[in-house]
Amino acid sequence: MRILLVEDDNRVADALTGALRRHGYEVRRAANAADALAAPSVDLVLLDLGLPDRDGIEVCRELRSRGGVPVIAVTARGDEPDRVRGLRSGADDYVVKPFGTAELLARIEAVLRRSVSQRAHEDRFVVVDGLEIDLGRRAVTVDGRSVSLTRKEFEILALLARAGGAAVPRDRIVVEVWQTTYDAMSRTLDVHMATLRGKLGRAGSLVQTVRGFGYLLSAGPGMTGGPAVAGE
Repeated sequence: MRILLVEDDNRVADALTGALRRHGYEVRRAANAADALAAPSVDLVLLDLGLPDRDGIEVCRELRSRGGVPVIAVTARGDEPDRVRGLRSGADDYVVKPFGTAELLARIEAVLRRSVSQRAHEDRFVVVDGLEIDLGRRAVTVDGRSVSLTRKEFEILALLARAGGAAVPRDRIVVEVWQTTYDAMSRTLDVHMATLRGKLGRAGSLVQTVRGFGYLLSAGPGMTGGPAVAGE
């Protein structure tokens, strides 16, 4: 497994690099945001938020927007507002300095397990009453007709599909799709949802509003249960 360590403190970086390599990880080091964003693809990023050339929160958002690489924020910012801001920027976990090596390794293992599980899930199809969603290829068809969606529209639909028929809260959709707070994007979500339903045509009725809560992808009339994942 390849890890990108983004840390400007040489002493901390050397200690972490040694510990990670002793546990079998391949480590690439970046000392600033520019190097981190120019680095080749890896399996996980350990990101110090206190970088000399750019806010680490912005770097986290950009890294996640490039393909969803898992990110663990490693920082001295331990107050609750800082942790919330870090997680909402797209970080999969948040570790406050100082920390023990054993704890960090355990968190890395947990995040990598979730990432591998998610990638495996995304190789499958979700089929609901003529609506087919290829999560791996990011393709959607309705009754065999290809439907062209924007990136955000597909991410909304995929999030609802992965929920297996359960309702997904509005604030969770905003955080996962836009990596920002719900209040700032509430109207934007409404617009994207209306456009998504319009593009899906008659299958747009499968995307149902749960008043005062969020949305769900439901089975159509005469069907029972939620979305079916091919191969399960």
